[in-house]
Amino acid sequence: MAERKYGVPAPETRTTIRSQDWDSEDLSGRRHDRVAFLDVDMTETSSHGAVFHECTFTGVRFNASAHSDTAFTNCTFKRCTFFDATFTGCKFVGSLFDGCTFDLLKVEGGDWSFVGLPGAGLRSASFNDVRMREADLTGARGEGVTLRGVDLSGAWLHSADLSRSDLRGSDLSSLDPSVVKLKDAVIDIRQAVTIATALGLQVRSD
Repeated sequence: MAERKYGVPAPETRTTIRSQDWDSEDLSGRRHDRVAFLDVDMTETSSHGAVFHECTFTGVRFNASAHSDTAFTNCTFKRCTFFDATFTGCKFVGSLFDGCTFDLLKVEGGDWSFVGLPGAGLRSASFNDVRMREADLTGARGEGVTLRGVDLSGAWLHSADLSRSDLRGSDLSSLDPSVVKLKDAVIDIRQAVTIATALGLQVRSD
């Protein structure tokens, strides 16, 4: 079972929404604090400016949903599915994902700092221009993932597999190439210097 960084416990919920069908609903402007969502169908839902704070989502289906400028702060996601879901400019600061699937997930912009994705299968997911400072990606299975222009400063990347990933433009200052799989990953010149330096090499122009 995935745990939050430093063993911080998940916030306790106060109310429960169970087995409801929210398929294709517009959730814009709604606010939920410390709510437990159990087996709720959020397939093809949409939202703009909604807030979910310290909520727990268990077995929730976010498939083909589209969210913009929505906050999922300090939430917990257990066994949720995010097939073809899109999050644009959303905030997931401090949230934890445990046993979730992310096939064709698309994330554009937003703040995912301090998020917990240990062991997550991110192979077909894409993150573009996202802030993921101090994110926990320990053991993440990201073969083929797109992480372009992502702020990964301070991120935990030990034992992550980023083979065949596209990392161009991302901050790789916390990446230790000796403990991360990078075979066939695509990087830019600046990142090449960062990784070479991390390996103890001297980079010279002549």
